[in-house]
Amino acid sequence: MFTPKGRFAWYELMTPDTAAAGEFYSHVVGWTTHEMPSGDGRTYTVFNLGGVGIAGMVNIPGHTAWIGYIAVDDVDAHVEKIVEAGGKLWKPATDVPGMLRFAVMSDPQGAAIIVFTPNPAMGSPERPAPPTPGTIGWHELYTTDLEAGFDFYNKLFGWTKLTDMDMGPMGTYRIFDEGENKPMGDGGMMAKPEHIPVSCWGFYFNVESIGAAVQRLLSGGGKLLNGPVQIPGGGWIVQGQDPQGAVFSLVSNQE
Repeated sequence: MFTPKGRFAWYELMTPDTAAAGEFYSHVVGWTTHEMPSGDGRTYTVFNLGGVGIAGMVNIPGHTAWIGYIAVDDVDAHVEKIVEAGGKLWKPATDVPGMLRFAVMSDPQGAAIIVFTPNPAMGSPERPAPPTPGTIGWHELYTTDLEAGFDFYNKLFGWTKLTDMDMGPMGTYRIFDEGENKPMGDGGMMAKPEHIPVSCWGFYFNVESIGAAVQRLLSGGGKLLNGPVQIPGGGWIVQGQDPQGAVFSLVSNQE
C-alpha cells in the first residue's frame, strides 16, 4: 500500500453497493476482492492483484466516486499547509489503528484527495509495476485553473512539470512527475471539460486489451463515456462509468 512520500499510494472507491462494484471491477479489470475489518466496526474491501492490494472500497450510501491517497510524512502538518494554501478539510485527521492516519481534503479548485501517513509497523508489499494489467498507471486532474492547480501540487508535494502539450480547443495538457523520474511522467493535468461538473482526479487502470476490456465493461452493466482513443506513444484509452455511477478510465498498449 505504501510508497515514497509525496506520491499517490492508494486508491479507494466510495460506493453504495460494494458487492456489485466488487463483481464489476473483478470482471473488467481482473481484480479479486478480500474483506477485512476496518477497525470501526465496518468491513473494508480490498481489491487484490494476485496476492497484493491495489485499491480499496468502502460502503457509503448515496455517494460514488474514486479518490486517491497521497503519502506524506506528517498528516497533521500537511493539513495545516493545505488549508493555508487554499484547500479545504472535509474530514479531520483520523487514525485507523495499526495502519495509518489520514485526512480527507480538497485542493483549492475543489478536487478531492486524501493525505495519509502509514503506521511504521505496517509492511510494504511490493506491487507489480505499470503497465502490468490490473495496476493503476496514470493520474489525471481535471481542474478549473491549470496553473494554480499545478502550483498547489508542486509546492505541497514537490511534483514537477515535464512538458505541456497543446490540445487545441481543449487547451494545455500538462504532464507531471511525482519524483520517480519516469520518462513519460506519472500523470496529467488539464482544464476540466464542460461535461465534468467539478474539479476532480481520474485514475487509469491498466488492462491487457482495450477492446476486450470495453466488452467486459458493457457486459458488466457499465457505460462507455468516451473512446477508445489512441494516445501519443500508441496506447489506447477509454473513459467509463460503473453501474453505481463512479467514473474511471482504462488504458492499454493493445487495441
